[in-house]
Amino acid sequence: MSIQKVVLITGAAKRVGAVVARKLHAQGMNIAVHYRSSANDAQALCAALNQERAHSAIALPADLNDTSHLPKLVDATVAEFGRLDVLINNASSFYPTPIGKATEQNWNDLIGSNVKAPFFLAQAAAPHLTKTNGCIINMVDIHAQQPLKNFTVYCIAKAGLVMLTKSLAKELGPHIRVNAIAPGPVLWPDNDPEFDKSLHE
Repeated sequence: MSIQKVVLITGAAKRVGAVVARKLHAQGMNIAVHYRSSANDAQALCAALNQERAHSAIALPADLNDTSHLPKLVDATVAEFGRLDVLINNASSFYPTPIGKATEQNWNDLIGSNVKAPFFLAQAAAPHLTKTNGCIINMVDIHAQQPLKNFTVYCIAKAGLVMLTKSLAKELGPHIRVNAIAPGPVLWPDNDPEFDKSLHE
């Protein structure tokens, strides 16, 4: 009987995270679906995955900007499935911060979700990933290199995540592989009151 690998995906209730969760589940992996406020989407996704293969997915709530929650996410995943093979840092706040209107709260939120949380999740996951010769995947995009007008703080955060990826690769290798993936064009968020498309168009 083959061992089923385990992946923890942040922000996996919908959009890119949910697509990645479904794809990896279809390849035989067990999935820990992290969410912050999308409880219904996370529960629905896990129900669908568990319908396909029993006891193969769990939904885990956490505010990634609260670092005390991060080791608990890793611990809950390992407690449920007995191991951790992959950490995917997918969750990301994304909204404009035009100069003159950006706040310290915006800074803390964007840097927190895109850099701080991935760092402390990687730190918490490292002992488990070392045991499985696992990997960390950080989701980035073109704006780590090409700035997007009115999104300065977001661009800084993604650039930071790229450097975090390179630094972790040096520090955690060769036992843990660390890579960043830029998926390419993704639809703008729908029904998000904080996101104003007119500031980008």
